[in-house]
Amino acid sequence: MGDELGPRAWGRGRGRGRAQTQGQEAPAAASGVRPAQEGRGYRPGAQAPAPYARPPGPHQQQPQVARPPVRGVQGSLSRVGRTGGSMDVDVSAESVGRGTTGGGDTAEASSYGRGAIRGRRPLLSDQLITRPRDLVSKKGVSGYPLTLTTNYFEILAKKEWCLYQYHVDFCPEEDRIAVRKGLLRLHKEKLGGNGYIFDGSVLFTSHPLQEKLEFVSTRQSDEAEIKITIRFVTVLDKSNHTYVQFFNILMRKFLHHLKLQQVGRNYFDPRAKIQITEYMLELWPGYITAIKQHDHGILMCAEISHKVMRKQSILNLLEDARRKNDRDYRAQFLAEVIGMTVLTDYNNNTYRIDDVNFDLTPESTFERGKEKISYIDYYRTRYQIQIRQRHQPLLLSQSKMKNRQTGSKDLVYLVPELCRATGLTDEMKSNFNLMKSVSNHTRIGPQARIQRLMTLNSRLHAEPAVIQDLTEWDLKLERSLLNVQGRLLNQEQIVFGRNKKIRSGEQADWASGFRGAEMFVTTELKEWVLVVTSRSGRDAEKFFENLSRTSRPMGFNIKPPKYYELREDRAGNYTDALENIMSSSKPQLIMCVVPNNRADRYSAIKKKCCVDRPVCSQVVLAKNLNPQKGGMSIATKIAIQLNCKIGGAAWSVEVPSGGLMVVGFDVCHDTVNKNKDIGAMVASLDKSLSRYYSAVTMHRNGEELSNNLSMNLVNAVQKYQQVNKALPTRIILYRDGVSDGEIPYVYSHEGRMIREKLAVLYGDPKLVKMAIIIVTKRVNTRLFANGNVNPPPGTVVDDGITDPARYDFFIVSQFVRQGAVAPTSYNVISDNVGLDADKLQRFTYKMCHMYFNWAGTVSVPAPCQYAHKLAFLVGQYLHQQPSTALENLLYFL
Repeated sequence: MGDELGPRAWGRGRGRGRAQTQGQEAPAAASGVRPAQEGRGYRPGAQAPAPYARPPGPHQQQPQVARPPVRGVQGSLSRVGRTGGSMDVDVSAESVGRGTTGGGDTAEASSYGRGAIRGRRPLLSDQLITRPRDLVSKKGVSGYPLTLTTNYFEILAKKEWCLYQYHVDFCPEEDRIAVRKGLLRLHKEKLGGNGYIFDGSVLFTSHPLQEKLEFVSTRQSDEAEIKITIRFVTVLDKSNHTYVQFFNILMRKFLHHLKLQQVGRNYFDPRAKIQITEYMLELWPGYITAIKQHDHGILMCAEISHKVMRKQSILNLLEDARRKNDRDYRAQFLAEVIGMTVLTDYNNNTYRIDDVNFDLTPESTFERGKEKISYIDYYRTRYQIQIRQRHQPLLLSQSKMKNRQTGSKDLVYLVPELCRATGLTDEMKSNFNLMKSVSNHTRIGPQARIQRLMTLNSRLHAEPAVIQDLTEWDLKLERSLLNVQGRLLNQEQIVFGRNKKIRSGEQADWASGFRGAEMFVTTELKEWVLVVTSRSGRDAEKFFENLSRTSRPMGFNIKPPKYYELREDRAGNYTDALENIMSSSKPQLIMCVVPNNRADRYSAIKKKCCVDRPVCSQVVLAKNLNPQKGGMSIATKIAIQLNCKIGGAAWSVEVPSGGLMVVGFDVCHDTVNKNKDIGAMVASLDKSLSRYYSAVTMHRNGEELSNNLSMNLVNAVQKYQQVNKALPTRIILYRDGVSDGEIPYVYSHEGRMIREKLAVLYGDPKLVKMAIIIVTKRVNTRLFANGNVNPPPGTVVDDGITDPARYDFFIVSQFVRQGAVAPTSYNVISDNVGLDADKLQRFTYKMCHMYFNWAGTVSVPAPCQYAHKLAFLVGQYLHQQPSTALENLLYFL
């Protein structure tokens, strides 16, 4: 349900990841920094080719000196080399302490996901241990035992297997990392002949070496003899970040052996691409892999993924923009391509577009060595490609983040004609038929998903290079998926008005329960206005009849509305009408009937009703006033929404009694002001957890976010005190919008600030009983019941695939008819409320029943989903704080 025009909030607001480039790049746009080289495979000691001289332009960067590698620093591992049985990687000072997210296989944490905290701040390098020392067990006991299959493969190693770290010195000093790697590679057999990882300063092996080793290599560029000294540093513990990241680097190398192509962080198989010819799309199937330490040991999570590749070139998009809006086509083109990831077929690389230079064309020249050459000539001689359009602008892509962090700001110029767009635009996503065609291939059921995972496993075991690497590292990859023990919680009792109770059902859907049942808390809609166009007037009368007929049995009394008719369907007409209505009366609610899903009209209506003239509002599509079928069902859903928006509640569940306040918090990006994020908090105010207080704030960085959240939570506690004449005795905060790399910041800074502010309000820190739970619904974990079906709602997993350093668990709370269900991950980072693990799991599942926009369970606790709905409304349409006059109502449903 939701506003009939209201956006579906799932999956929106996500930041764009930065593409990772490999191999040959096009000429870049900055001189004096480490550029893309023409080819790979330097001989040990060979001189690196001279850098390109970059063409001038407004985006040209000043020459900078590359920083030398940091010696003796235990850093993160970032890039796989491809020579021999060893792996050469790069470690930079800036990469130290940055955690991994998603695939977990690169040094830098992506803090650009939905709701990410912006601004630089320190992240802890070692794994944060949030599991309380006094926690006896994080396993619950309620429900029925359930054996589940997961999408994890175990990495098998001997009991005494260790990862050893050594420091490598060169005398005389050699600053070029590629040369360092080549000089050491000459002595691979002296290192035991087994696999190793070397980043230019730090060496990792799975077998012990002597405390000190010395070798001599000859540098081919000047025949100088270089003395290499290797000293033992430490044996890495399994909880160490680098220990786990080693396995991810090894897996990346395996996927390279399978000839998969890296796009961003993940790997795809272009040879198995699926053609969707009617929409000029290609789907590349691929895999997301991540290896971590779990309760069961070192496990590899493998998930099926797809990458959408459009057959359109960026030049096609430019021509489309010119056709649609010739006068201002540049602004439209920039809005469409900035931030887009593109694929260049001539070198199979991906790039993120950061800008467009309309002053340069393929006829422009740049310095290559001692000569000047045009881009047209370069691509003709280098790739045998003839560029057709000579007057197209050039795209600019800043090189991968790792280079920027080390001080290198390399810009790459790309030709639009040679770049293919990836991903789907918002316009494509709104095309029902297109999305249905895509989902037919991407929504993979449990049985087919298991078959693909086993195919990946078989391919890895059939690849000689993979087997050689596993043998050199003395490791094995389990051939079967991991089974774990889970539990199925009891069905919840849904409480309606007059204390009528029904079971939620096996599919956690109680829509039929409204037959003959009143809503839990009902109100009366006495004064409201229905704004319609002249075409929809007659249908609006029929709609009110259905609305009145369905709401009466639910205990919700709706009086006839006042009709306000518009002559034209324009955004300005709606806002003028709303202004006139609010100037002459104070209705409880205004309903606007609109002919289609136009975002500008919806935004104008919501700004007027949420900011300028605060009043509850409902936007309904004209086609839903008198549909061909399902009219009563639509009217029932809208009646429930109207009741909840003006202060009612649809249902409740049996919850612990006394003094409990539940809070949800989420963050979305502002689509207009890219530097701002929207933080929304929603907190319960009553015993039945059906009344809520909400607050919205804007922030630019983590400091602002933490301060705003703590202040808003204090305001919510004070509001709770006004309603209940007492402060809440226990607070449970469900915190969404947090990546793995940000958990240390939330744990050490945000949580501390919240407790300090609440301690002032309570008068004693010991009286602040609060649990902070990180909610993550975008996880790659999948669970399968009976070997090949989705597990039922209420499935809990709290062992085996959970993190031994965390107090965490998974819950499958929703029923899924298509594809494979994804559990939601809960990580309790702070807790002194006194609930054991079993009660906390059960309560969390109960809260997934309390989202009034859907007569069924949702994937996250209701306050979290309310917070997301509110943050998305503000970030997508309002772009400013709503009026505080609405803070006690669920006006954003």
